Parts: sequence; C-alpha cells; structure tokens
Amino acid sequence: MTMEIDLVFKIAAIGIIVSILNQVLSRSGREEQATMTTIAGLIVVLMMIAQRIADLFDLVKTLFQF
Repeated sequence: MTMEIDLVFKIAAIGIIVSILNQVLSRSGREEQATMTTIAGLIVVLMMIAQRIADLFDLVKTLFQF
C-alpha cells in the first residue's frame, strides 16, 4: 500500500516542480523552454506509470501461470 502512495506523491511533486518551472520560464519570455520542460515532465511521469503497468502485467502473468 505504501508504494502506491509514494507513487502518487512522486507524481504530484513532479507536477508541482514542472508547473513552477513552466511559470518562471513563461514569464521570462522563454516559452519554448517552458514547453520542453512540460513535455519532459510528462515523459518522466509516463515512464514511471509504464513501469508500474509492466509490473502489473507480470503479476497477472504469474497469477494465471501463462
């Protein structure tokens, strides 16, 4: 149960950091870097979720012994 809560907190922390960086970069006139920061944050979160989904598929595979 703690792993799921840790994952939620990690995703929330990444979201907060990316949003702060996005605002700082946008206000300083660097919209391209702000967009790239947002995309990088999205990719990091998607990689974290993809790893959890792969773990879930492995668990289902071992559960049904395929």
